[in-house]
Amino acid sequence: MDTKLTAIQTIQGEFTLDLKQVTSLAQVDLLSTRYLGKHGQINTLFKTLPIKSDPQTGRKINDLKSVIETKITEKINQFLSLPTSTTFDVTTPGTPTPLGSLHLITQAIEEIENTFLSQGFVRRRYPEVETDWYYAEGLNIPPDHPARDDQETFFIDQDIVLTAHTSNGQLHEMELKKAPPIKMINIGKTYRRQIDASHTPMFHQFEGLVVDKDINITHLLGITEFFAKSYFGSDRRTRLRPHHFQFTEPSFEIDVSCGLCNGTGLIAKNACKVCKSGWLELGGAGMVHPQVLKNGGLNPDQCTGFAFGWGVERVLMMKTQLPDLRLVYSDDIRFLKQF
Repeated sequence: MDTKLTAIQTIQGEFTLDLKQVTSLAQVDLLSTRYLGKHGQINTLFKTLPIKSDPQTGRKINDLKSVIETKITEKINQFLSLPTSTTFDVTTPGTPTPLGSLHLITQAIEEIENTFLSQGFVRRRYPEVETDWYYAEGLNIPPDHPARDDQETFFIDQDIVLTAHTSNGQLHEMELKKAPPIKMINIGKTYRRQIDASHTPMFHQFEGLVVDKDINITHLLGITEFFAKSYFGSDRRTRLRPHHFQFTEPSFEIDVSCGLCNGTGLIAKNACKVCKSGWLELGGAGMVHPQVLKNGGLNPDQCTGFAFGWGVERVLMMKTQLPDLRLVYSDDIRFLKQF
C-alpha cells in the first residue's frame, strides 16, 4: 500500500477519534492547534511527504486540511448553540462602581466659602509657612507676647513659623489691594502644639477682613449673624463678649446659640451636655487695630475695618455635634460614609 496515502489516512483517523472525545470549546481549541497549528499534524505532512514531486499527495493533504477545518467549525457552532444554565438580560443595570465623595472638611470649606462669596467677599489663601512680621510683629504682637512662646508655635527657625492663625492674611491683603475697599475671606491650614478631643496639631481657619470708610461694629454683627443663620440654621442667634486680641481693638469673642438645646441651656430640665449654658463659642473678632492698618500701608484716619478668625473644624463640630474632633482625620470609613 502507498505509504504516503497511509500517513494521510492515519492522521484522518486520529482526528476523527479525537473529535468524538471533545466535550468543550476549550478542547476544540486544543484540537485545532494540534492538527492545524504551526507545528500541527497537517504541516508535518506537508514537511515530510514529497509534495513537490507528487502534486497529487499535496492535493490530498489540502483536502484533509479542509475537512478538518470544516469539522472544527461545525463543532464550535454546536457548542455555541447549546442552551446554557444561566441567561443574561442585556437590559439589567450593571453593578454600580463605588463612588467617593468630598471629605467632610472639604465640604465644610466649600460651604463656608460660598456663604461669604454671596456677600461679596473674595476668596484668598495666604502662606502657611510665614515670616515673623506677617505672623506676629506686623499684627501688633510684641516679642514677649505669650502667643509667640515656642510652646504654642511651631518654629522653623528664629524668623520663620508655621502659622498658628490665618490672621497673617490681613497684612498680605492690605499690601495687595493698597487701598480700600477690602473684603476678603482667607481659608487655610494652621498649626498649634495642641491635641485632645477638640484640638489637633493641624487644623483649618477662615479669616475675614473688611476695610473701608466708616466700617463699624454693626457691620461685624451683620456679617456674623448672616453666617450663623446661613451655616447653622435660621433659628440661630449670636452675641458678643468683650475679649482681648493684639490686632483688634475693641475685641470680642462671638458666641452662637446652641442648636441642641435651642439656646436654653436645658434639655428635659437637665443642663445641656454640649453647651451647659445655651451658647457655644464661635471664635474671635474685632475692629482692626489702627497699628495693623498702618503696618499694612493704610491710613487709619481715613478707613476702618473689622476682622474675624474662626476654625473650620470648630464650626463643623458645632453643626454636626461631633464628639471628638480627631474622628474627622481618621480613616474609619464607617464614620466618613455618614457625610
